[in-house]
Amino acid sequence: MRIYISVDMEGVTGLVDADDVQPGGRDYERGRLMMAEDVNAAVRGAVAAGATDITVNDAHGPMRNILPESLHPAARLIRGKPKQMGMLEGLLPEHDAMICVGYHSRAGTLGVLSHSFMGHEIEDMWLDGRPVGEIGLAHATAAAIGVPVAVLTGDDSACAEMAEWDASVTTVAVKYARDRFAARLRPAQEARAAVEEAVAASLAAVPKVSEAPADPSVLTVRWQSASVASTLLGIPGVTSADTRTVQAQGALPGLYRLFGVWTRVAASLTNQQPYC
Repeated sequence: MRIYISVDMEGVTGLVDADDVQPGGRDYERGRLMMAEDVNAAVRGAVAAGATDITVNDAHGPMRNILPESLHPAARLIRGKPKQMGMLEGLLPEHDAMICVGYHSRAGTLGVLSHSFMGHEIEDMWLDGRPVGEIGLAHATAAAIGVPVAVLTGDDSACAEMAEWDASVTTVAVKYARDRFAARLRPAQEARAAVEEAVAASLAAVPKVSEAPADPSVLTVRWQSASVASTLLGIPGVTSADTRTVQAQGALPGLYRLFGVWTRVAASLTNQQPYC
């Protein structure tokens, strides 16, 4: 059994503030260890289910948050950037299932550290007219590659977003949002035991992949800056919906890679790094 784990940071056990998740923050060093422990719980669950090949992709911000020596020895780590597939770097059709650890809800929701890829720079996103953030876009892209999402962990808002996208995915709430920078926390040991148990149970019977769209998808993104939207129009295939909104049509996962180019262009214009 080959398992792929994409790990973000905002939805990790105990973390609620930018200082917990951004390099240089006063609690970042503690936060990156908490991140590794949530991942290790998922790895233990995968091993218990019989996984023999486990890939972990550090998908947050600089994408070198997890210290290699803190990761469970059964897993192999993809670390650093740039990556053509960003949060899904290394995901292959040969993987039997994907696990999303530490994910957060999309921009505009009242979830812990909620945003879509670029903090305040992206106001809204839609995939085929459906509101989407990191959770939905990762799920849709994985489906197009042929890999089912088995488990997602994060706060209760992220879990609800995943359930709306695909109710068959097992979700584990490790904290409960009180506001964007506040949450009621599950005790760390309890949360990680729940993650391990959920992963082991979900992988006992490998889930079926969701059906990928037969037709090309349309990705629409509304930016805070009209300058970003205007600059992106220089990319072939990108069209304007209004002064701050651009869209493109194409098949996933190619459309996901194109979106990664958009975020890098936006980062160069706004001095804001995509932090996912």
